[in-house]
Amino acid sequence: MTTPAASRGAEFVLTLSCADTVGIVHAVSGFLVDHGCNIVDSAQFGDPDTQRFFMRVAFTSGGAPVDVLRTAFAPIGERFGMAFEIRDLSVKPRVAIMVSRYGHCLNDLLFRYGSGDLRVEIPAIISNHQDFAGLAASYDIPFHYVPVSADTAPAAEAQLLEILERERMDLLVLARYMRILSDATCRRLTGRAINIHHSFLPSFKGANPYAQAYARGVKLIGATAHYVTSDLDEGPIIEQDVERVDHASSVADFIAIGRDIESRVLARAVKFHVAQRVLPNGPRTVVFR
Repeated sequence: MTTPAASRGAEFVLTLSCADTVGIVHAVSGFLVDHGCNIVDSAQFGDPDTQRFFMRVAFTSGGAPVDVLRTAFAPIGERFGMAFEIRDLSVKPRVAIMVSRYGHCLNDLLFRYGSGDLRVEIPAIISNHQDFAGLAASYDIPFHYVPVSADTAPAAEAQLLEILERERMDLLVLARYMRILSDATCRRLTGRAINIHHSFLPSFKGANPYAQAYARGVKLIGATAHYVTSDLDEGPIIEQDVERVDHASSVADFIAIGRDIESRVLARAVKFHVAQRVLPNGPRTVVFR
């Protein structure tokens, strides 16, 4: 019988990765039983290529706070050489969004946020243009105008990092932000920044990729959401999707379909990340849907 939500207690997520070996699941489940916790969802994966084991467990606790659980689990983590985290799901992640002049992804994320579908706090929207200051204001979110040029890029990135630190950001989302971040900033944000781009790379680079794709008679349009790394648009992939187009589709159709795919792929990637469903696996990811 399902326990009523009101009486289930605090909800947490444990994620871990380590060398694949015998006894991991037994140790984790035994720990949760010993601490009066109840597993409500569990997923695991052993990668035959890397010989690494990945696990995500959602559970409820009758009263133990997250810091106590982390401390108590540490000896198990040390025994298996785990990279692990325990998160309290009642604490909403703090997410900053960066945007330039294409607002479809930003607008979609804000709608999901405002409707409660995306369970995060958004304390800052940052842009190198002022186009979406009004949209940010309509959601009562502070808007930071940080203009960038080749000469001012280092100062602009310093301002960006200062905003992220001051607002205690857990995640940065590049919602069609059209400036390249420096290698140093990418490294500093490893695992904490998500980008979205169309699926035509590397075939159609630069301006008007949809027009280039139309000219070549492309039949599939897609988008990729990935973590930001110093290798431009080549970070670990979180989510992708495609839609079919044909000879009757115009360039405007390509653009409209592409924007729709970009919006929903980015939204899914952000939701997977904040729900602790994405675990790094070298240049790839494990995504527990």
